[in-house]
Amino acid sequence: MTLPVAGQVGPAVVADGVTTQPFRQGRGGEIIASELQGRFYEAAFRGNLFSGGMTLTSISNVTFTSGTLGATATPIAGIWNPGNSTVNAAVLQAVLAMTVTALINTGGGPYVWAASVGNLVNPITTGLAPWNRKTLTQQGSQVKNMSGVALTGLTNNLIVIGGSALGGGRFSNINGPDTAVGWSTTLAGFVENLDGSIIVPPGGVLALLATTTPVAHSAASNLLWSEASTT
Repeated sequence: MTLPVAGQVGPAVVADGVTTQPFRQGRGGEIIASELQGRFYEAAFRGNLFSGGMTLTSISNVTFTSGTLGATATPIAGIWNPGNSTVNAAVLQAVLAMTVTALINTGGGPYVWAASVGNLVNPITTGLAPWNRKTLTQQGSQVKNMSGVALTGLTNNLIVIGGSALGGGRFSNINGPDTAVGWSTTLAGFVENLDGSIIVPPGGVLALLATTTPVAHSAASNLLWSEASTT
C-alpha cells in the first residue's frame, strides 16, 4: 500500500498551530529540508536566546583560574541559574578573544570549564543582566551573566568538568621576555560550539577558567544560551 505525500513547490507563509501544510518541494519534485534562517534564529525569534560576556578585562589574577574554585572565583565567561529559576540554560556557544598587553607576559595554559550545582541556600549576590538576542535589551532572562564577576555567595565550590576549545594570548604558560623584533607566538580568538551539550539547571553555575595565572593578558568573552522551562 502506498501513501500519497502532498507537496508544495516554493516557500509558504504559515501561522503557529497550522497542521495541514504540505511538505515543501523543489522544482525537481524533491523534498526540501532547510533551516530557513540561521540555526539560532528560531530560539532568538521566540525570545529564548540570551548572551552575556565581558568587555576587554585584565585576567592576570589567580581568581580567573582553576586555582580559585570558591566564592572569590571570577569566570572569564560564565552564568549562574538562580535556585528559584523555572528554566534550564542550554549553553550553545562560547567566544574568547585575547590580547597580550606587555612585553613580559605569561599564558594562561589550557582553559577549562568548571561547574557547581545546588546553590539554593545563601545564593550568589552578584551577577549582571544578560542580553536578549531578539530585543537587544537586558530583559527577559532568569539567568545571570557572571563573566568578569566574582561568584560572591557561592555555596558549593566549582569543580572542573573538562577542557575547553577556547584559548588565546601567549601560546605557552611560561614567562616570555618579548622584544619588538622577537614577539612570541600568540593565539587570538576562538569559538567553541557546545550546541546544548551543557545544561545549567536552577542553582547551577558554569565558569570558564584559565589553569595557570596569566601575566599581561586581557580578554573579552561571550556566552550564548537558550532558556527552556524545566517542566
